[in-house]
Amino acid sequence: MKKVTIIIPNYNGLKFMEPCFETLNRQTTDDYQVLVVDNGSTDGSVEWLKERKIPSIFLEENTGFTGAVNVGLKAAKTPYVILLNNDTEVHEDFVAQMIRAIEKSPSIFSVSCKMIQLHQKDLMDDAGDMYTVLGWAYQRGVGQSSSGYNKEREIFSACAAAAIYRREVFETIGYFDEMHFAYLEDMDVGYRAKIAGYHNRYCPDAVIYHAGSATSGSKYNSFKVKLAARNNIYLNYKNMPVIQLLVNLLPLILGICVKYGFFKKRGFGKDYLAGLTEGLKTVHKCKKVKYRPENLVNYLSIQWELIAGTFLYVWEFSRRKLLK
Repeated sequence: MKKVTIIIPNYNGLKFMEPCFETLNRQTTDDYQVLVVDNGSTDGSVEWLKERKIPSIFLEENTGFTGAVNVGLKAAKTPYVILLNNDTEVHEDFVAQMIRAIEKSPSIFSVSCKMIQLHQKDLMDDAGDMYTVLGWAYQRGVGQSSSGYNKEREIFSACAAAAIYRREVFETIGYFDEMHFAYLEDMDVGYRAKIAGYHNRYCPDAVIYHAGSATSGSKYNSFKVKLAARNNIYLNYKNMPVIQLLVNLLPLILGICVKYGFFKKRGFGKDYLAGLTEGLKTVHKCKKVKYRPENLVNYLSIQWELIAGTFLYVWEFSRRKLLK
């Protein structure tokens, strides 16, 4: 049996298919299989996949990123799964390096790779995702020189655009939350893994190039801003025990106020508020992670990471400003 199933969710991404599969076909290992989950595409993707007899699951409608990858995860039988966006091009040893990284310890749930911007290869796209006490998720290294970020390290969450996961852990912590549809779903599942005592790591030797925002269309748009704001409410409510929410309440409120000002300047203030409102109205439908006393040390470790992540964000933000 192969070690890895590469799950590629697709929604009207025909133009990305050829370059993505070309790079996958040049891998230095053959210890993987591919499974595409098509989310009701209407751009010819279905015909393209069928013509090439690529193993695929065809959904009748768009179930979002979370719905598609959950279908793939439940269909996979391999010990590990790699989630890979179709708007990526991977280095020839990408799969081998990802396997090497996750096999270092059974306590590793996920590994994030070194993601470089496809159209500006001198710049980073993501070196693992981080979270702050302000409730802000961010891509470590985004916009920085791609010649850096060459050390393995602990991260808060792997970016699901290109990450490897230990499949059996999903049976313990649950799959991607389909209430999210898209955005912050990877942060949520990484958070749950940390509560359970697992680790999320960054591997600089596994390299990909990523176009980014290929489905939503741009870095900021009404759809993305609204969903991210809503899902941020879900993320905090689900994963923080009541006492931790109370401890972090003022920083979280401050974070919301600053973000509202940021999006208002860019014309998305109403979308951000709409997302927050929807989140508050529907948060009771979320399945909250049950607090277990045996996980207290993990919660304390996470709280420290939230504080440290805030300082790291300020440092990286300052560096980007200085480089401009």
